[in-house]
Amino acid sequence: MGMPNFLIIGAQKAGTTALYSFLKQHPQIYMSPIKEPHFFTYEGEKLDYLKPVVITNIEDYCNLFQEVSKGIVMGEASPSYIYSPRAPERIQHYIPEAKLIAILRHPAERAYSNFIFNIQRGNEPLKDFAQALREEETRISNNSGFRWHYKHKGFYYTQMKRYFDRFDRSQIRVYLYEDLNTNLVSVLQSIFQFLGVDETFMPDVSHKSNVSLVPKNETIHILVTRLNSAKRVLKLYLPERFQAYIKSQIFDKPPPLPPEIRRQLIDVYREDILQLQDLIQQDLSSWLE
Repeated sequence: MGMPNFLIIGAQKAGTTALYSFLKQHPQIYMSPIKEPHFFTYEGEKLDYLKPVVITNIEDYCNLFQEVSKGIVMGEASPSYIYSPRAPERIQHYIPEAKLIAILRHPAERAYSNFIFNIQRGNEPLKDFAQALREEETRISNNSGFRWHYKHKGFYYTQMKRYFDRFDRSQIRVYLYEDLNTNLVSVLQSIFQFLGVDETFMPDVSHKSNVSLVPKNETIHILVTRLNSAKRVLKLYLPERFQAYIKSQIFDKPPPLPPEIRRQLIDVYREDILQLQDLIQQDLSSWLE
């Protein structure tokens, strides 16, 4: 039964897609063809509206890792694992020796990027971030999906403690999104060393993955988001430079996170950040500024 040796557990909008693409290039690493199977979050659940993207049974999950050559390290990247209360228990049950990689981003910036990404994908009817934050508790009480839990997904101490309680510290590596952007080579070498593969290998890191953008024209954006088959064809047959040009005509860079909302969220996260700092043994004082 094929199972991965390591997991990228999150967080969402903290660089997991970029890291997946970098690790996938390593000749000694096999990454699942579905980047985010989310198996340990949704095992046994009926999620017809998410199929075939989400894997909910063990047989289909193991099939993602069949016929991999010996000596190859296997992994996948599902950013829901850090937030899911059930994922740590399920991971411990199936792969207790797994190595776990987390990338954490400033929680206020992560929440805003998550909001912008949902707008980009046509999954967020609200266009005001402050309003989305005000309505978050109502959405959660109405059993909304994780994708709209903007603020709640930023309480990393609560989430990471579930893993430190179940796994040996030597099995867990926590990196910061800021380091991924400013010290990428060092981060990749550290991860390769952690996984026991050739740390001198350097992947092509020129392509930026999964950047959050906002639509320039709402009517065109609605039309494009509904044409899923057309989007797949474009990705398959158009060169990347033409894909980038088309995207530039539809989307633009989002406005920055409003300073007053940032301050409000930092106040909300302050105690969690201080506890997280002790848990992962890293200086997070810049997150409180």
